[in-house]
Amino acid sequence: MKIEGIIFDWAGTTVDFGSFAPVQAFIEAFKEFGITPTVEEVRKPMGMLKIDHIRTMLSMERIQDLWVDRYGKMWTEEDVQKVYECSENKIMEILKDFTDLKPYVKETVDELRAMGLKIGSTTGYTDEMMSVVVPAAKEKGYDPDFWCSPDSTGKRGRPYPYMIFKNMEALGLLDVRKVIKAGDTVADIKEGKNAGMISVGIVEGSSVMGLSQKEYERMSDAEKEAAFAKAEKVYLDAGADYVVRDVRGILNIVREKESCK
Repeated sequence: MKIEGIIFDWAGTTVDFGSFAPVQAFIEAFKEFGITPTVEEVRKPMGMLKIDHIRTMLSMERIQDLWVDRYGKMWTEEDVQKVYECSENKIMEILKDFTDLKPYVKETVDELRAMGLKIGSTTGYTDEMMSVVVPAAKEKGYDPDFWCSPDSTGKRGRPYPYMIFKNMEALGLLDVRKVIKAGDTVADIKEGKNAGMISVGIVEGSSVMGLSQKEYERMSDAEKEAAFAKAEKVYLDAGADYVVRDVRGILNIVREKESCK
């Protein structure tokens, strides 16, 4: 079976090793409301529509208890909106500094295109955020054939599959079985599975792994293998069909599928 297209995520998958821009923005936004979330709490809903991410964090038991202690009542949808607007302001302030391509992205995408694949993309960012990320990534050599944010799908982001279907429409892709979704979060995996396609988790530089490039490179081989195994389990438990060490692993999957008759 010949794979005809691949749909990548952005932060943590093709740009921003470790997906640190949204993490930093969420932490700073919650601090504005007197609550300091842990990195683990921030990363757990990563990949979702940003307002859904805020809502999910506020629903976490520890954060919910802290909110009640501070404000004397449960949070409301108005509170969700306030924290979300603050996080949007925070991320727009820093986003330009988190657009570097991850290792091997340009070379891998070039090879995928040479194999005849269309390159699509989905994101948890808004159109406004992508107005910063897309041109910066293009200057550095990554320019997918199509991208869309939840702004294009009635604010229904991951794990809904609608951004994927938007990509398929724009790219003229007919069969979900011939398309791969690759990302760095549980939400990415679920997005792909809900669309009925092959879902791939990328480990190095992922939100699931949660390490900066310098932190990762300082690790011993044994430490890297342990980190890989931990991330692999997260992806597989979410329903991933494949887990690859870095984006180059996508090439092996495409070749494997093409060799299957």
